[in-house]
Amino acid sequence: MAFNKKELIEEIKEQFLQDDNRRPWIVAFSGGKDSTAMLMLVWEAITQLNDIERKTRQVYVICNNTLVENPRVLQFVNNHLDKIQQKSLEHGLPFKVDHTTPQLENSFWVNLIGKGYPAPNNMFRWCTERLKISPTTQYIKEKISDFGEAIILIGTRSDESSARAASIKKHEVKGEKLRDHPLPNAKAYAPIKDMTTDEVWTYLRMARNPWTEDKNLEIQTLYTNGSGGDCPIVVDTTTPSCGNSRFGCWVCTVVKRDRSMEALVDNGEEWMRPLIFIRDFLYKTVDRDRDDYDPEEFRMPIRRNKAQGIGPYWPKWRYHILKMVLEAQKVASQEDDNNQLISLQELAAIQVIWNRDYIYEYSVSDAYKEVYGQAVEFGQKTLDTNYEKELLKEVCGTNTEDIMLINQLLKAQKMKGLLVKKTGLQNDIENILQESVRPTFTNFEKYNQNAD
Repeated sequence: MAFNKKELIEEIKEQFLQDDNRRPWIVAFSGGKDSTAMLMLVWEAITQLNDIERKTRQVYVICNNTLVENPRVLQFVNNHLDKIQQKSLEHGLPFKVDHTTPQLENSFWVNLIGKGYPAPNNMFRWCTERLKISPTTQYIKEKISDFGEAIILIGTRSDESSARAASIKKHEVKGEKLRDHPLPNAKAYAPIKDMTTDEVWTYLRMARNPWTEDKNLEIQTLYTNGSGGDCPIVVDTTTPSCGNSRFGCWVCTVVKRDRSMEALVDNGEEWMRPLIFIRDFLYKTVDRDRDDYDPEEFRMPIRRNKAQGIGPYWPKWRYHILKMVLEAQKVASQEDDNNQLISLQELAAIQVIWNRDYIYEYSVSDAYKEVYGQAVEFGQKTLDTNYEKELLKEVCGTNTEDIMLINQLLKAQKMKGLLVKKTGLQNDIENILQESVRPTFTNFEKYNQNAD
């Protein structure tokens, strides 16, 4: 059935006014072609209602930022979200923009650099739940708690793939536009499910975007620059990628190459080249198809729970990756002050985890100082241990074991001071003392022997 804009607008209006329990609409917006087309249609439908009808329900426009989004795409999306909120307020529309992000302990760098998790792959794709599903699910649950129920609008389309078409059909409720959603007290509504890719692009080119007041030229340019002129690249997390070209997390190692980021560099975004180097390095660490692949080259032969098996990255590689990220951030921030690849909170959390893993031969402060030439500051606190190291050597002389133990205890106390929750210091101290008396596999002598 060919796309009929007028009929779809009427359907959206009907759904908006359908019930009187004021269930909010939650619109999943990524800035991609599908979510943009869907929001434009919803926006147009609501603007055709009178002032009283517009107050039928609140419309939350949510965007999930994994904190490792392609910086160029994130800049584009954030610009759109600002304009959506601004225009909504100007015209008295019920749209409210919200952002979701992963919790600090679930962030990509805290897990990969801090805990040493290997780069995600098809066998261990630990990132999706932590970075995308969990933050969005938590947001929806909060709205359900506030209102009792919620309706989630998603830009999925049957035309994307046979699997997508089957999924849409499976969750349909006969005779209704709303379909079942996995979360209790939630329903899903997919307004553009019957639109083809060509129809989406035709609509975007022909219709004027209501919050940017242009014909979506920027999104077309971004897709073209990011695909080398090939098929459009999908930004949404709700839709599959277009071949091996995709926008999304710039660190993604589930694909062999990030052709979209390579294309952006080829089209003038030279500052993004270090990001490609990092992503390619991470891919190398988990590329089992390499002829010279050795799992213990990058990873410890014991897991974080002390069970035997290929475990986290060696400390020296975590430190190496941290330096690469800081060097890339230095370049990215010169392009735009808003480009942030890793936050100060993540740096503090990484140092806490390293201390708990008894990694004291490497520090976040040393990496930061190597890149930026100065100590890293967390609020009013600075991690610069050079003075302490010299003082310990003066007091303890050549007794390296005493130096190591005192340094561990000092760092444990110092890192606790950087956290909001300062509980657990006594337990950390007891663990450090126990480790010094009865060392386990994680002591320095053992894994320095293996790491080198």
